[in-house]
Amino acid sequence: MTETSLQHDQPATIPARSFGKRVRSMAGYTIVTALMFVPPLVVFLPASLLHCGLRNGRRAAWLLLVLSAVVVALLLYPSAAGVTPAERLSTFASLLGFSLAIGVPALAVLPMVERGEKFGRVLLVALVFSIAGLVATELAMRTAAGFSPYATQIADLHDTATKVVANYQKAGLPPDAVSFVRTWMELASYCLPGILLIYITIFFVFSLVMLGRLRAWRDVALRRTAEPTPYRFRFLSLPEWLLFVFVIGGLTPLASGMARQIGANVLTVVAFLYFLQGLAIVRSFVAATGAGVMGSLFVWTILGVLTLTGISILPLSIVGLFDSFFDFRHFNRKDHSDESHSH
Repeated sequence: MTETSLQHDQPATIPARSFGKRVRSMAGYTIVTALMFVPPLVVFLPASLLHCGLRNGRRAAWLLLVLSAVVVALLLYPSAAGVTPAERLSTFASLLGFSLAIGVPALAVLPMVERGEKFGRVLLVALVFSIAGLVATELAMRTAAGFSPYATQIADLHDTATKVVANYQKAGLPPDAVSFVRTWMELASYCLPGILLIYITIFFVFSLVMLGRLRAWRDVALRRTAEPTPYRFRFLSLPEWLLFVFVIGGLTPLASGMARQIGANVLTVVAFLYFLQGLAIVRSFVAATGAGVMGSLFVWTILGVLTLTGISILPLSIVGLFDSFFDFRHFNRKDHSDESHSH
């Protein structure tokens, strides 16, 4: 697969800064990053950690994750006094999960971001660490408190599904429609780990794109030419080996038990990744036409409507999958002999 990206041969250099400036910077980052642990803002938690690492160094970024998590824990402790033990454990499990499944993966890929490695490669490495973080969160909560975040989320999802189905039945929907909704809710429960990884994928995509934008805006503010960055959404291209993971996930119906559930979750995540790649290809086409802000807004509005209605999901996923064999962003076959076409 052709991965359209721009790489830097040398790691990003960190300008020398005084101790006082570093302390003030860390204090500001700690406040901002602590706010990122709030669910609506957690989408930008990786961006905050990565940006701190690029400016202040890797050790400062790790320290930032610890400090911000401690600040959030201290703020949550008084408010958790008036809730049930299960709710209190669920709250702290969320904090631990954000730290291990989002914060640690972001810092794990920080050296790759410093080197300007390809978007798709950074994203997949972060997801591998996120899987480990989710497992570590589950094991830590079970060992320390006898509490299972996964079982709690499954129970909450089942309760929600029961209420949704009951509301649809009261509204007088046809039995076939109610059965369809029930089936999808059961599927969501079956593929809950994959759905969580899809959310984390979105967090990292948004954060990496924002990181590239922040660096470009900083260069413009300093009145210097913006350095090229591989972290634009149009450059998102997944490694070829992901095809083998897709094929393995596609064998899910032949398995049974835990192996079947794992395969289904893997297939769910990989299919979403290829959907994102399809969107990135569309973005590259729009950028190549020079459509401008209004043109881009029009295209994304149409795509948003088609995606919400489910029409564009399968076609875009197929486009992303077959980009493994064709370079749609350059309209050349993989075996093209033109040496000027980078692979």
